[in-house]
Amino acid sequence: MNIRPLYDRVIVKRIEKQRQTASGIVIPDSATEKPEQGEVLAVGQGRALADGGLRPLAVKVGDSVLFGKYAGQAVKLDGEELLVLREEDILGVIEHTAANAKAA
Repeated sequence: MNIRPLYDRVIVKRIEKQRQTASGIVIPDSATEKPEQGEVLAVGQGRALADGGLRPLAVKVGDSVLFGKYAGQAVKLDGEELLVLREEDILGVIEHTAANAKAA
């Protein structure tokens, strides 16, 4: 898949969470909400400024991000559902520390 978002837009793939309870009960897709975390797959060149310049984005490809439940526009490319967000729709970047890496 080759897609290049424009300006301050970001392409995100949702990160699916575990769909099974601690006791082993599997939760069907219809009973779960869509995750509000994702991995950045592509970023635009930056936000257009009034003076004609571009401000680079604060996120980069590979970042894990949090976003609002109803943020962005869902699109399907190559059979895969992706989300197109503006940088301002991203609430934060999830920092992966050594302790988090061991737990995962």
